[in-house]
This record gives sequence, structure tokens and C-alpha cells, in this order.
Amino acid sequence: MKTWKYIVAVWMTLVISAGFLIRIPQIPILEETARNLFLHVPMWFTMMVAFAMAFYFSVRYLNDEHLSWDLKAETATMVGLLFGICGLLTGSLWAKFTWGTWWTFSEPRMNLSALAMLIFVAYFVLRSAFNDREKRAKISAVYNVFGVTTIPFLLYIIPRQLPSLHPGADGNPAFSDITAPELRLIFYPAVLGFIGLAFWLMDILKRYKQLELKTASNI
Repeated sequence: MKTWKYIVAVWMTLVISAGFLIRIPQIPILEETARNLFLHVPMWFTMMVAFAMAFYFSVRYLNDEHLSWDLKAETATMVGLLFGICGLLTGSLWAKFTWGTWWTFSEPRMNLSALAMLIFVAYFVLRSAFNDREKRAKISAVYNVFGVTTIPFLLYIIPRQLPSLHPGADGNPAFSDITAPELRLIFYPAVLGFIGLAFWLMDILKRYKQLELKTASNI
């Protein structure tokens, strides 16, 4: 295992341990659930990084049509979707303790986030519809480019124009207003740690896919 992977493993162990053990300020309504800040928000940031990488790899494939770019785009999208789903789950958990419900259809950010994840579920459904690798790669790359460009609108631009319970929307306290210095000491390292974990997962998935393709070609 490469050195950077050991660093990520130790880093994440320290971040998660500190996130549960440190004393945090009692923020109204959030109280102890404010610790979810160390999980929920970094997961969304990591998702955005993974999708941005998928966008880049898809564009690179459309430029030179080398199948290695398609493989990288697929694994980056897979990791981005994983972190997006985890972000939805931790957000739903937070909603239960702060809003009294696991899900509310009156909260646009939750619903548009779910829609964004469905767009990328459809990406993998689309890939499964083609047996020809080159045709699958080209159509998937085009879909991915358009899919990723919807993310800023669905997760940031549109929700800010609608009434929302989410922090930073419709007069609710923004992230900077509820993040005490003690929380930031864990939050920013958590962002770096989750991004490092995402790179690790991409590497594992890429090597798995390469092995799968090599085994299939030898049959």
C-alpha cells in the first residue's frame, strides 16, 4: 500500500475520533447533532470533487477517445454517487433531529439533491444498456458532461431562490454563522480526509475494473 494511503487511514481515524470526543459549543436547535457537520458537509464537498473529476475525464475521452479516460470517468462518477448518497443519508438523519422528520418535500435542497443522485443512477443504467465498449464510452461521456453541469443548479443556484429550512437559505443562519472555531478545527481536516478517501476508492475501483476487463478478454 502506498504511503499516502496510510496517511489517509490515520488521518480519517484521528478526524472521526476527534469529531466524537471533543467538546463542542451548544448551538441552538443543533446541539450535539452539530457533530454531523464533520460528516454531512465534507461528503458533499467530496462528491463535488469526484463529479468534477468525472467531468474532466469525460471531456478528455471525447477529445481522444482513449478507453482509459472512460474507465476513470466511470470510477469517479461511482465514487461521487456513493458520497452523494451518504450525504443524503446523513442529511436525512440531521433533519430527523432538527426538523422532526426524516424527509420533507417542502425542503427544496433535499429533493433536488435526490434528483441529482437519480441523474447519476441513470448514468449507470445507460452504461449497462450497451455491450460495445466504445459506443458505451462515448454516449456515457456525453451524458456525464451534461449530468455534472446540472449539479451547481440543483444543489446551489435553484435552492437559494426558494424558501428553505436549510442553513444559508431564506434568512436562515449560513454555514459561517453556525460554525464555531472548535468545529472548524475538525471540519476542514475532515474535508481533506474524505477527499483523500475518495481518491483511495477511485484507485481501488479502477484497478478492479482493469482486472475485470483483463479477465474477460482472456476468456
